[in-house]
Amino acid sequence: MEKVKVSKLIANPNNPRVIKDDKFQKLVNSIKEFPEMLEARPVVVNPDMVVLGGNMRLKALKEAGVKEAPVYIASWDEIKQKQFIIKDNVGYGEWDWDMIANEWDAEELGDWGLDLPDFDLEPDYEDLIGEEKNKPATMKITFESPEQLQKAEIDIQELIERKYQGAYFSVSAGEL
Repeated sequence: MEKVKVSKLIANPNNPRVIKDDKFQKLVNSIKEFPEMLEARPVVVNPDMVVLGGNMRLKALKEAGVKEAPVYIASWDEIKQKQFIIKDNVGYGEWDWDMIANEWDAEELGDWGLDLPDFDLEPDYEDLIGEEKNKPATMKITFESPEQLQKAEIDIQELIERKYQGAYFSVSAGEL
């Protein structure tokens, strides 16, 4: 690992990830408030200084006015570089929402960039029983983005299988 001028780092034009305004501001603030984290998680670049891992951080480093950043220079072939770009952004783990709700401060987590479900949201009786009394009970959950829905699908299925034998859920996108 070595320190390199941020101005020498090149954003990857083929980076398949984007960052939205509110998340970007949280990342900028995170870098300003906790710059030591950059040492533990350097930007990964190829020998041409094109970013393989940390494109969003590079953008935030520039916005935060950081002049130098730690980098790891990876001398991999093109296939390994592409593989790293994807694998670096795949989330393998899952959040334990019970632990999050009971042992962590929601405001701090939000400030740190974690998207939290609304734990206090209670559906009203009509949402639970559906429009007709003889239909199976239903619940409607609305997410702000397809990404939030995608992240929640596995958690929801596991919860249903663990606690509500015989129940199932279906997913739809767009206006109903």
